[in-house]
Parts: sequence; C-alpha cells; structure tokens
Amino acid sequence: MATDYEAVIGLEVHVELKTKSKIFCSCPTTFGGESNTHVCPGCLGLPGVLPVLNRKVVEYAIKAGLALNCEIAEFTKFDRKNYHYPDLPKNYQLSQFDLPICQQGYLEIEINDNQKKIGINRIHMEEDAGKLVHQGDNIARAEYSLVDCNRSSVPLLEIVSEPDMRSAEEARVYLEKLKAILEYLDISDCKMEEGSLRCDANVSIRPRGQRTLGTKTEIKNMNSFRSLQRAVEYEIERQIDAKEAGEPIVQETRGWDEVTGVTLSMRSKEEADDYRYFPEPDLPPLRIDRAWVEELQQQQPELPAARKERFIQDYGLPNYDAEILTNSRALADFYEASCSLYPNPKVVSNWVMGELLHLLNAENLEITQSRVTPERLAEMLQLIDKGTISGKLAKTVLEEMFKTGQPPQAIVQAKGLVQITDESALTIVVDQVLEANPKVVEDYRKGKGKALGFLVGQVMKQTRGQASPEVVNRLLKTRL
Repeated sequence: MATDYEAVIGLEVHVELKTKSKIFCSCPTTFGGESNTHVCPGCLGLPGVLPVLNRKVVEYAIKAGLALNCEIAEFTKFDRKNYHYPDLPKNYQLSQFDLPICQQGYLEIEINDNQKKIGINRIHMEEDAGKLVHQGDNIARAEYSLVDCNRSSVPLLEIVSEPDMRSAEEARVYLEKLKAILEYLDISDCKMEEGSLRCDANVSIRPRGQRTLGTKTEIKNMNSFRSLQRAVEYEIERQIDAKEAGEPIVQETRGWDEVTGVTLSMRSKEEADDYRYFPEPDLPPLRIDRAWVEELQQQQPELPAARKERFIQDYGLPNYDAEILTNSRALADFYEASCSLYPNPKVVSNWVMGELLHLLNAENLEITQSRVTPERLAEMLQLIDKGTISGKLAKTVLEEMFKTGQPPQAIVQAKGLVQITDESALTIVVDQVLEANPKVVEDYRKGKGKALGFLVGQVMKQTRGQASPEVVNRLLKTRL
C-alpha cells in the first residue's frame, strides 16, 4: 500500500548569478550569442592561464546565505573537482568541497496553512560547465555532439537542502520559495527555461516510521515547477511499486521525460563518485570580514515572507492574495504601484490576480512584459467608479489594453463601450424583453428568482453588454 511508505526528498539547486562577467575571468555572462564567442583562454582551459576571483560572486553568495538563515564562513576556499566530460575543457571544475561559504541554514514553507522548516545543508560557489549541443532528436539518437563553451565559468551557487521534504508538493513549494527569495535579492534572473535555475531531486522511500534512509535515485532534466512535481510523484510511485513487487531499487541517476511523463535510467551510481578533490593551488583561501557580512545584512531587501505579512497588515489582504502577490518581486512591485494610484487594495488585488494574471498566463508572459501598466490599470478602475463602464465592459477594455497598450479612455471611445445609464432608453429595451418573455415574467411572479437573472441577461444582450446592470435590475423589478 502506498500509504505504508514515506517519501524522503532533498533538492540540489544550481543558480546562475547575474554578474556582468564570469567567476574567474572578464568574459560576459550574457545568455545566448553565437557558440564559443563569450570565451577566452581561461574559459577554454588553455594551459598557463590563472583564475582571478570575481568579488561580486562572493557578495552574492553571502547575500543568499543571509537570506536563507545560514552561518557565513569566516574561512573558505576553492577546490578542484576532477572529472572528464566533453563540456569541461580543463577536465576539472573549480568548486568548493569541505569548506563551503554558507552552511546550516533553513527555509520555511507553508503547506495547507502549516509551516514547515526545510534545512539548508550548504551553499557553495562554483563555475558552470559548457554545453553539449546534440545533433539529432535527443542524446540517445544523436549522430554527433558539439561543444559550446559560452556558459563555461559562468558563476553558480549550488544550494543543497537537507532531505526534509516528504511529498512532491513540498518540493515544488520549496523551489518556488527559493526562486522568489533569489529574485528579491536580485542576484539571479532565475529563468528556468534558459538554465539560470536548475534543480536535481534526490528521492527515496522507506516504511512509515522507519528512520533509516532508503536507496535514493537522483532525477535530472526538470526545467519547470510542474516538471519537478510530476517527476517526483512518478518516482515515488515507481519505487513503491518496485518495493511491493520485491524488486531492488538501484542507486542511479534518472532523467525526466516531459513527453512520456516517466523517469528513465541514465547511469548507475552504486558508489559515491570519486572526484579526487584537492585545494585549488592557483587561488588563495578567503577570509570573510565580519564587518562586510554585517554591511551586506543591512543592505538586504524586504524578502517575500516579510512583504507578505506587510501586505496582510497594511492592505488588509487575505493570506491567499498576499501569498500570490508576493511570490514574485515584479508582481508585488506592480501591485504596490497600482495601489499608490488607486487606493482600494482589494479591488486592485482582484483585478491583478484575476483578469490580468489570466491574460499573462495565456500568453506565457511575465508581469514585466505586460502592456498594462499600473497607471493604465488605475485609470480603468476609475472609469468603473465614475460609471463610464461596467465591470463586464472593463474586462473587454483590459483585454484591449493588454493587446495594444492603449489607454482605457481611448479604447472606450474608439469601440463605443460607454455604459448606458439613460433610464428612458433602457426602459424601452426592458419593456421589449418583458413583452417577448411572458412565461419568464410569470415564473418570476410565482417566486422563481432565477427568472430575473434571465431577463437581465436578455437586456444586456440587446445592449451588447453596455447597459448599467444596476439600472437594469432596478427597472426590471419596478416593471415586474
């Protein structure tokens, strides 16, 4: 039975930092570009080139550690992680082994109104590898592969959680929270589709109540929150089915196939990889000045959890609204800018979380790409207050604003969307509707309340949605 088992999940998250230059050289970190153009002798692993550490990388690592409640090391160093792969020109990666810059932190998540603390084992700095470009449908059927070193030596933080998550939902929420914090810190753009935020999941199961960990598998190739949740859910079920069938669970690396919705074996991992770490001889160890750490602590921005509480206190928002609006720094900024122009926080929240997010999600756009600005949204809401347009017409106006970026007043005039409030004009339409629907009128007089809604709908239909619902309701009730 699935309920007899407990899942144990830990995540390893790689975050590309948004520095202007790479971690050990001055090459740009810009995404894209023609293959092998953002490179130098250092990126390409040519002999005789010495690394020089980018100070901004250390600063960003400390900021991340402080935000995740970590202990910041006073003494840290870089190590060579030795392995041979075509996209690693030097045949080693500069990383951190036994003395990472941050350790023993935590991140709090909320699941079904319950708070849970997920431990952060460590955060360390390292350089990214290059990228293999496979010529074919996928790596298994590729005729050959090419190496692009543009990404080589782009600065990374690896954030390793403790195995404290017990469901795929917890893993997804943890990653969402982590992404939000990194965006608020402004140390990474966190674009999963571009590989700026990459996640591997370690998953195992054990009989409920048992403390000993089971055999784990590592899942790769998950490039969205949905992919992470689906992959972990599948892997948990796969392992439970194997246990129930008496089959052994093999320690291995598995890849997630988004199309088929299954994890596939990539390579066995029966023993821990021997990377033959040793201290990097070309970089001196670092001593972190406590005064610098305290200075960076003072510079920390308001983080999602604190902003959420402020939204609840200052704007009177329910927990759900505050949670959604603060999960993205850009969305929270948009909301606050809108509230400064139209001081009715709940109305603004309803429109942003409802219609605007619906339009953005349908086009797979971020709030920063929206043609609807806080200024335009406030202008539209003011038109509703003035009675110029109804709430229903406002949805049409918002859609047009979203498509064109035009101001709402211009859209209303161009499309003739001004709300009809003239009672004499609407009385004529109301009388026509009542005359055309005698049975519905009779139903209403017999106490069937839904009949009124039908009649209102008919009037709105004849006026192409431009009639004032309040005036129509009042006129209908008077006539009836």
